[in-house]
Amino acid sequence: MLTDEYFMRIALTEAQKAFEEGEVPVGAVVVCNQQVIGKGYNQTKKQADATAHAEMLAITAATHHLGSRYLTGCTLYVTLEPCVMCGGATYWTQLQRIVYAAGDGKYGYSKISTAIIHPKTTITKGVLAQEAETLLSSFFQQLRQK
Repeated sequence: MLTDEYFMRIALTEAQKAFEEGEVPVGAVVVCNQQVIGKGYNQTKKQADATAHAEMLAITAATHHLGSRYLTGCTLYVTLEPCVMCGGATYWTQLQRIVYAAGDGKYGYSKISTAIIHPKTTITKGVLAQEAETLLSSFFQQLRQK
């Protein structure tokens, strides 16, 4: 059985793509039955779309893969705690689990309310948090130097 760390490493690979494109380095994957069925990384600048967050793109890919608007039985792995918008999307898709690496005390859903997440969804925090935090710190340090 593949582990949370295994799938979070795939999400971190997606986050690295965002980093290389000058986007905030957040990556996400949706997993169902031990298979990645959706991937995404932040593309808000690239797509000129404030909703093009990693989670939204991964969720859209996963719903298309399944041909369903619901992701019951699926897990979202994301390198940063979802924002309120993405948390709402997870609510409507009824994800079984959300696993995230780094917390987000500024924009994370939990800053507003944990009720944003579907009551049947379980949350696992801190999986490979150090790696995600290091990538985010490097990105923002580079921005400050410009």
